[in-house]
Amino acid sequence: MRPIERSSRIYVAGHRGMVGSAIVRCLRRAGYHNLLIRDRSDLDLTDQRQTAAFLAQERPDYIFLAAAKVGGIQANNTQRGDFIYQNLVIETNVINGARLAGVERLLFLGSSCIYPRDCAQPIREEYLLTGPLEPTNEPYAIAKIAGIKLCEAYNRQFGTAYACVMPTNLYGPNDNYDLNSSHVLPALIRKAHESKLAGSGRLEVWGSGSPRREFLHVDDMADACVFMMERAVAEGLYNVGTGEDVTIAEVARMVMDAVGLKGGISFDTSKPDGTPRKLLDVSRLASMGWKASIDLAEGIRLTYGDYLESRALAGSGFQAGSEQVRTP
Repeated sequence: MRPIERSSRIYVAGHRGMVGSAIVRCLRRAGYHNLLIRDRSDLDLTDQRQTAAFLAQERPDYIFLAAAKVGGIQANNTQRGDFIYQNLVIETNVINGARLAGVERLLFLGSSCIYPRDCAQPIREEYLLTGPLEPTNEPYAIAKIAGIKLCEAYNRQFGTAYACVMPTNLYGPNDNYDLNSSHVLPALIRKAHESKLAGSGRLEVWGSGSPRREFLHVDDMADACVFMMERAVAEGLYNVGTGEDVTIAEVARMVMDAVGLKGGISFDTSKPDGTPRKLLDVSRLASMGWKASIDLAEGIRLTYGDYLESRALAGSGFQAGSEQVRTP
């Protein structure tokens, strides 16, 4: 197996999504410029033949599998069939296509929702499959678990080096701010901004505000992924997070501070809370020498700036990274 060099051919699947675009930025900053990226109009990863033909022709040295259909509680809960089917198809097409093309190294990006709903905290990697999942995002979680097990099985049967990372809640540049499909933090940013413009002085938050969540800036996530590639991590499951969590109420107040919204918070308890707490044990990756570096308050401030920029671009007719299906 050849070492990864600056000239290595690296395929980033999902390069237009929040995570994929952050990985591309991180790779380029580190001096990797031989990147394989394809728009969905050129390569549909839900098409098995297209995907297999592309990988057989290009034979990348390394693959970051960041393409996925993603969304928040409402999207996961109302589009359950889409979430399980599209994610299963994308990951199986890429992972199996890579194996058939002789691609030895791949990093599969999952989600912390793979762990049981009522997991002991902080959540260790070995807690996978030890209890029932959170019902609102069970189809998405099952698809991601299948991807993990596919990597494990191929490593054992075919000698590949396919590793998996499980990020906590991500936020940052190129996020999705659609209130019907976004995750909690970008939704709060948009609602706080619109409340400020309307002069209402209040921020509406879904649920009770009591669930605790861990938030990781996407640039930190990308840095962790490149870190694992450069250290030739060949297998296994690795949590990626900060190791710290806050309540939804606390993060809502941080968003209000970043946006400059003065007033109170209204909690809509008719909406679901989801998992009571999700805090990852990040000691496995920390023992290798990696840790997150972007403070949450500062990260929210930077992300609000990105939101304002994306609105300005949208107003000029340019659509900036708001697709829900994060495929190439």
